[in-house]
Order: sequence, then C-alpha cells, then structure tokens
Amino acid sequence: MPKLAAFPKAYMRQLCVEGSMTLRDWVNLAEPLQLDGLEYYSGMMELSDPANWPEARRTVEERGMVIPMLCCSPDFSHPDAEFRRVEIEKEKNWIRMAAALGARYCRVLSGQRRPELSREEGLTLVAQSIEACLPEAEKCGVTLIIENHYKDDFWNYPEFAQKMDVFCDLVGRINHPHFGVNYDPSNAFLAGDDPLELLERVKHRVVTMHASDRYLIEGTIEDLRRDETGSTGYAKRLRHGTIGKGLNDYDAIFSTLKAVGFNGWVSIEDGVDGMEQLAESVRFVRGKLRQHWPAV
Repeated sequence: MPKLAAFPKAYMRQLCVEGSMTLRDWVNLAEPLQLDGLEYYSGMMELSDPANWPEARRTVEERGMVIPMLCCSPDFSHPDAEFRRVEIEKEKNWIRMAAALGARYCRVLSGQRRPELSREEGLTLVAQSIEACLPEAEKCGVTLIIENHYKDDFWNYPEFAQKMDVFCDLVGRINHPHFGVNYDPSNAFLAGDDPLELLERVKHRVVTMHASDRYLIEGTIEDLRRDETGSTGYAKRLRHGTIGKGLNDYDAIFSTLKAVGFNGWVSIEDGVDGMEQLAESVRFVRGKLRQHWPAV
C-alpha cells in the first residue's frame, strides 16, 4: 500500500519567512496524525544551514516517520543563461539536502510562465536545465519529480508547464531512471484540464502524488486567470479545501494508479484552516488507500 505523508501548507510563512515556527514545532503538531512521513520544503529557514540537516532528519525519524520528499521550486524558464545556471546550482544543492534528510524524491518545476517566453523556447530551456541536474540526483540516489504545478507561493507568474499538453511534452522529452512525475489532481483542474485525462497520459511515469482538493471562494476560473499573474503567490480567491469535499474523484484516481502498480508516496497538501482540517483529510485519504490497496 502507498505510504502517507503531509506537507505543512498552513505554516509556510511561519516556517519559511517569519521564523515563528520551528521544524520541531511542526513535527509535534503532525505526530498525532500517525503518518508515515512528512514532506519538507527547501525554503524552510532552518534548512538554509546544512549543519541543521542531520538534526532535522533525526527530529522526524525519532517519531517513527521519515522525510520522503523535498519540495523545491527551481525557476528553469528564465531566458537569461546565468540566471538558469544559478537555479541549476540551487537545485543540485537541494538534491544534496534531500539526500541528507533521507528523502528519496526531490521536486523540480519548469519555472514561471513569463509573457515573453514561447512554448518551444521554454520547453528547451527547462528540459536542458532538468537534465543538467540529473547526474547529481543519480549520484545522491534521489529521483527528481516534476509536478503539474499551479504556482509557487513566492512566484509572480503561474507555472510554465501548467497546461496538460505542455506538461506532457516536457515529461516526454526527459527519459531517465531518476526522473518521474509528482501528480497533483487539483492543479490539473486549475489549469482547465481534466485530472483523469492527465493521469491517463502520465500514469506510467507517476512515482509520487500530492493529495489535495481546491475550490474558489468567489468568482470563476476565468476570474482566476485574470488575477493570477503579476502578483506574488496564490490568487486570493483560491483556497485549499478538505480532501474529499472538492471536485476530485479519488476512487478513479487511485483505481488508475493501482492498475499500473503504483506503490509510492501520497503527500497531503491541506490543513490551511487548522490541524483538525488536516486530520479530516488524513482520515479520508487513508481510508481510500486501504480501500484500493487492501491488506493481503
């Protein structure tokens, strides 16, 4: 059965900007959920010093969990070669961070969808950048996972490879045993795509998954399109919701993944309205995993 992790979506600012929460605080909050692991983010303030990496790993493992995935947001779509070189070096360092934390998976992204960037130019730049990171990933025993992403918390523009056709084209250009897909069904919905159609196209490349449900607190997807560019982070009309109460069909998703032999990590992105909300999502996803991967 796939293993279950959680990501501290509700506490990104406290952990990454303000420093008002420690990693140990997050572990203490998450421990009662009885998860298999906790996904971490490369921008967490305590992780900026490599000397802290061993303790960060111990803090999780002493509670009987692991850090399976490191969530990173390299910006590989910038037209300036020096900018991309710096981003590649950042990702290589994050790969080393992931290995030190005990994580087998390290996320990559395509970068921001800058208005001046053509599809073909962007695909070429991003594929070349990811390929430049793969030798370090192989050396460290880490698999790079590309997510069908919406927008990093600290970006001005949405993801370059947000749309299904661009994402699938990018995935198809990179064939390496240390490269796979982190599938997020909610992000497909936000891209205006069918999450199940996307999964059907990439199901054999999926090695990890983000479980979430999203909803708009006001307006329409078209309104979202108008206000999602030029401002840092997520559009204010967008919210993460309790998993199982949104539009995603988790029975269809897990049936598809089970059929292709998926047995990787599922990491929950939820809890923005508190730990009880996260606990409710954990209960839902754990129940679905047990339903689709019953114990023998």
